[in-house]
Amino acid sequence: MQINFEHHQTAHCENGVASNLLLNRGLKLSEPMIFGIGSGLFFVYLPFLKVNFAPGFSYRPMPGAIFSKAAKRLGIKIKRQKFSNPHEAQVALEKNLEQNIPTGLQVGVFNLTYFPEEYKFHFNAHNLVVYGKEDGKFLISDPVMDFATTLSETELEKVRYAKGALAPKGHMYFPTHIPEKINLEEAIKKGIKDTCKNMLAPVPIIGVKAMRWVAKSIPKWAEKKGTKVTNHYLGQLIRMQEEIGTGGGGFRFIYGAFLQEASVILKNDELRELSKEITTIGDLWRDFAVDIARVYKNRNSKSNIYNELSKSMLHIADLEEAFYKKLRKAI
Repeated sequence: MQINFEHHQTAHCENGVASNLLLNRGLKLSEPMIFGIGSGLFFVYLPFLKVNFAPGFSYRPMPGAIFSKAAKRLGIKIKRQKFSNPHEAQVALEKNLEQNIPTGLQVGVFNLTYFPEEYKFHFNAHNLVVYGKEDGKFLISDPVMDFATTLSETELEKVRYAKGALAPKGHMYFPTHIPEKINLEEAIKKGIKDTCKNMLAPVPIIGVKAMRWVAKSIPKWAEKKGTKVTNHYLGQLIRMQEEIGTGGGGFRFIYGAFLQEASVILKNDELRELSKEITTIGDLWRDFAVDIARVYKNRNSKSNIYNELSKSMLHIADLEEAFYKKLRKAI
C-alpha cells in the first residue's frame, strides 16, 4: 500500500503535517500560513507541573490545537481518533492506507529509530504522516526530516503508545472535508486576533505576563534552589524554546513569514513592517538561548548572570507586548 504523497520538510512538525496533508488534498497552504491562522504563537508557564524535574514551560499551544484552529477557520473538517487497544489502532491506520488516506499521527520522540541520538528525549507531542506500507514497514513522512523514512509495525506501535505526559494513545487524524472555496482573508484575521488575545491575556500563566513571571523567577531560583537546580530549569527553558518544535526564536521567524504573506493577501503594508519586528524579537530569543547555554555549560561565571538573564527576558516581554498591541490595531 503506497499513496501518491509528497514529502516536504518544514520547521515544525504540526505545521508540516497539516500543510502536507492539505497539499495532498489539493489545498496549497505554506507552513507559516497554517501556523498563523492556527494561532501557533504562544507562551505558557506552569510552575506546578513538573516536566523532566523542571517547571512546565511551553512556547506552543496544546498538541493538535494549531491544526484544529486552522481547520475550523478555513472550514476544513478533521477526524481524530484515539484507541485504548494498539491492535485496533493499527487496523484503523491500515484501513485508511487501503483507502488512500495519508494519516497524521501523534507520537513519542524517544523511540523514533531514525532520529539522531542527541534529539531523543521523552516528548510525546511529535507529529508525522504515515502514507503507506511496504514489506511489513510503514512509510513515514516526518516533516522535520529532509527525507521520507520507515518504521516497522513494532516500532510504530511503541511510539504511538509512548507513556508519560501527553501520551498519544494511538492518536491519528486526517482531513475529511475541504470546501471548494475558503475565505483566507477572514481566517488570517481570526488567527491574528486570537494570537493577540492569548499573548496579552490578563492571567499570569499565559502570554507576556507568563514571560515576566519566569523572568522574575530566575534570580529567585538561584537564591532559593542553588546553581545546579536553577541551571537545570534554565536548560529546560531553552530546550522547550529551541529543540522541541522550534519554540521561541524559531516560532517568531515563522510568524514573521506568515505576516509577510498576510500583508500581501490583506493588502496591508503595516503587517510587512510588523513581520520585521517579530523577526528581530526572534533574534533576541536566540541570543537569550545562547546566553543560557553558556551558563548551563559553566562558560559564564559572572556573579550577577541570573539577574542579567532576568533583565534580558523582561526586555523581550516588553517588546512582545508592544508588538501584539500594534498587531491588534493593524487589523
